[in-house]
Amino acid sequence: MPERARLLAVDVGNSEITIGRFEGETVTSFWRLTTRVETADEVALHLDALLDGAESPGGSVLSSVVPALSRPWAAALQRRTPGAVVEITAESARDLEIRVPDPSSVGADRIANAIAVRVRHGTPAIVVDLGTATTFDCVSADGAYIGGIIAPGVTTSAEELFRRAARLARVELRRPPRAVGRTTEESLQAGLVWGHAGQIDALVRRLAAEIGGAPRVIATGGWAATIAPECETVHAVDDALTLHGMRLVWERTR
Repeated sequence: MPERARLLAVDVGNSEITIGRFEGETVTSFWRLTTRVETADEVALHLDALLDGAESPGGSVLSSVVPALSRPWAAALQRRTPGAVVEITAESARDLEIRVPDPSSVGADRIANAIAVRVRHGTPAIVVDLGTATTFDCVSADGAYIGGIIAPGVTTSAEELFRRAARLARVELRRPPRAVGRTTEESLQAGLVWGHAGQIDALVRRLAAEIGGAPRVIATGGWAATIAPECETVHAVDDALTLHGMRLVWERTR
């Protein structure tokens, strides 16, 4: 297989770090790690353990929204892969027109999502990324990034509720059996899971009305598998959407 087809992609988020190993356009390995501040040496140890016995990647690409971790991960990837580490920015995403006043303010993951959704799902589109925050990114019919919405994520909302309400214990965030909760646990699950799903539907409908053209709505992120099936407006879940956007940027910078 040509060297260019082997790629290691790392998406550093506030809560999770997602790592994907590509062979061509296929994700052959996929990992989620808890985000924590580490040195480049500690990060390198993680990479060595994950890639033990695997063929060395031919390149690497990094998306990070955590400034304290950008340099350690870039340094660790540089040790593990040949060539320069491609970092996702408004500048490196050369073929994405970003129609906002300050393109540099758009998060790397949001840029990657916009690039990937054009290729994998078509335009116009709305990407709903369910992580620490739930972000909504809009891509116009002609493929430009035109902005979106940032809302508190489901776990962020839950943790703040548990912190402020002393008598409410933490619950597993999963689909509740009914809307009329018969226990505190059921009531919390209904409010958190269906409440978040309802918020997504309401915001998607507002965005779609402004964008026009019946946009495809694609969910991704750590909570997509739990929340998206409860939504009326989400058309598909694409767990590796961000990683595919990163791959596309890497391919186009070579």
